[in-house]
Amino acid sequence: MKVLVAMDSLKGSLSSRKAGEAVREGILRARPDARIDVRLLADGGEGTAEVLIKSRDGKRINRKVTGPFGTLVNASYGYDPDTHMVFIDMASAVGFHLIREEEKNPMTATTYGVGEMIKDAVNRGGRDFIIGLGGSVTNDGGLGMLEALGYRFTDGSGIPVGRGGQALGKVERIDVSHVIPELAECTFRIACDVENILCGPKGATYIYGPQKGAETEQIKQQLDAGMRHFADVSNAFLGTCCDCEPGSGCGGGIGYAFFGYLHAKGESGAELIMRETKIGEAMKGCDYVVTGEGCLDAQSVMGKAPVRIARLAKEVNAKVIAFAGSVTKESKKCNACGIDAYFPIVRGITTREEAMNPQKAYENLADTAEQVFRLL
Repeated sequence: MKVLVAMDSLKGSLSSRKAGEAVREGILRARPDARIDVRLLADGGEGTAEVLIKSRDGKRINRKVTGPFGTLVNASYGYDPDTHMVFIDMASAVGFHLIREEEKNPMTATTYGVGEMIKDAVNRGGRDFIIGLGGSVTNDGGLGMLEALGYRFTDGSGIPVGRGGQALGKVERIDVSHVIPELAECTFRIACDVENILCGPKGATYIYGPQKGAETEQIKQQLDAGMRHFADVSNAFLGTCCDCEPGSGCGGGIGYAFFGYLHAKGESGAELIMRETKIGEAMKGCDYVVTGEGCLDAQSVMGKAPVRIARLAKEVNAKVIAFAGSVTKESKKCNACGIDAYFPIVRGITTREEAMNPQKAYENLADTAEQVFRLL
């Protein structure tokens, strides 16, 4: 039996690597003779840089940067000095793992640390950037990132507007005289698998704001209005109109900043990763392909990594099995998208915190994989 395992991360519990190891352990308990190839997978969220570092044999650069609420945090990115390519997960500087639940506040959370990582990479010689936009706690339209790169945003009196979502509605003037000149030599590709625009009911704030702390209608309205104002002022200044471009709402609106200010190109994160790792070629001759993520739901069938893996697997006639921390009623649609069967891994009544404990999640995933492959 030949099996390819390509698990996306179970956010908050297991990285792509650890999830893949758990599945391999479970399969080998049931089929010690199985030939198993574990591949890393990501879709533009956490783990994207790790996959690209491995596929490109890059170096990991560790650096302290400004966290979402101003304190210094330990972040890292990948750099290939031979090709001058840089791989960044914005979540490394502004991800959920850096704060406690009660600290969420999209009004003050800033992407300044993302800009600091970009600037550090530019100073090392980095020129070709691939940046994953998933997993951020920010909703500032990328204003903080741009500030770290030298852009200056002030109100009508020339006073700096500050940081976070609260600053967006105050922007009246934009000064580019301090922007680092090397940015003109850089290219940016943003990896993200959501297509939300910047503003409105399907925009960054209304769709993703609640999970970042924008729980009341008042806050959502204030943030969205600020985002709209920032886009209007920026569009007039830049002579562009990127706020309706699919993906401009990624990362709390940082996608808009990349499109408008840094002339970035958007790519499907999952497609980019699968192309870089040549995962389609590795599937040839496999009997089974195992994939999965933290939650299989309605968003999964809109092109997230497990469904894209399933489509590739069908091209080589492999059966596809998916494991997830949880599933919803809408996940039945995954069967029509190439996933032959999917299984939630939680194995008893438990709290969310217990289920997401990394050790418990690893055990649950390995045990579920074992039982499925005993049947096979």
